[in-house]
Formats: sequence, C-alpha cells, structure tokens
Amino acid sequence: MRMMLKVTVPTEAGNRSLKDGSFQKIMEGAMSRLKPEATYFIADKGRRCALLFFDMQNSSDLPKIAEPFFTGLNADIEVVPAMNAEDLQKGLAGS
Repeated sequence: MRMMLKVTVPTEAGNRSLKDGSFQKIMEGAMSRLKPEATYFIADKGRRCALLFFDMQNSSDLPKIAEPFFTGLNADIEVVPAMNAEDLQKGLAGS
C-alpha cells in the first residue's frame, strides 16, 4: 500500500546530525530501504521535514522504518495511507 511518511526533526537534533554527518546517512539509508516514488524536503513550523511516498508491504515493517528516525534524529513521524489520482479514480468507481 502506498504510504506517506512524514519525518519532522527538532532543530537542535537536526543541527547536530548535519554537523556529524548522521542526517545524510539516515536519509540515504531510508531512501535505500524504502525506494520512495517521491521525496520532498520542506520546512514545517520552522523545523526540517521530509515527506517520503513509498510502498509498504506489511505493517510489521513499520518499526524498522521508524526506528532510525527516532533514535538517530529524535524525529516525530507520521505514517498515513496515500493515493494518487489513479487510485482515487479506482476507489470512486467501486463506490
């Protein structure tokens, strides 16, 4: 199922992780594992934020997806199902 992972990094933890290189390593690891179809980096309420759209095969994958962000960046995360326009059309056609 297509999911959106929103990773919000507190400023102090983000600054530290950028200086020590762990931010890049954690993000590269996530990109390698998740193979997102799209990734965006934004500022959200003054904090660094990444939005990754990826296919999650099983809900039991969630801990290995989330833990690097929790432990390495002290990040808040949100994971929610997401649809593209084609998914929405299919869903509406089945109503």
